[in-house]
Amino acid sequence: MVRGFFVSDSLEITTWIDVENEIFSSITGFFRNEESLENMQSLEKTYCDYLEYEDFKFCWDNFSEMRDIIQFLLEEYYILAEQRVYLARIPNAGKRLDYFIENSKPHIVDRLPKKYLASYLAMRPETLSRLMKERSQ
Repeated sequence: MVRGFFVSDSLEITTWIDVENEIFSSITGFFRNEESLENMQSLEKTYCDYLEYEDFKFCWDNFSEMRDIIQFLLEEYYILAEQRVYLARIPNAGKRLDYFIENSKPHIVDRLPKKYLASYLAMRPETLSRLMKERSQ
């Protein structure tokens, strides 16, 4: 399990969470080859394969299959981005939690440290704790 986050006023804001068999990257850092505001943190023991940008470009230029892979990944990134945008605009904390559990990655709720889930859902940990307690009753 890996999370992406940035720091604002000494507060870490979780922006995404990925688990096994998913691809993650700092998009700006990778494709623009520049420093990103985003950080990544492994939350569990993690094994990662990686592809450096120059290797990516070589594969893009020399293997037609790479275009199919990139198209698939691009579609997945856009779908996940759309889900995150929708989630971020739900004004009610309880409804954000419900949306996450029903539509995003419900299988990770128990694995993910609650402070990171709360941050991802734009709520205080106390609010998440209360909502989780209400859900279990």
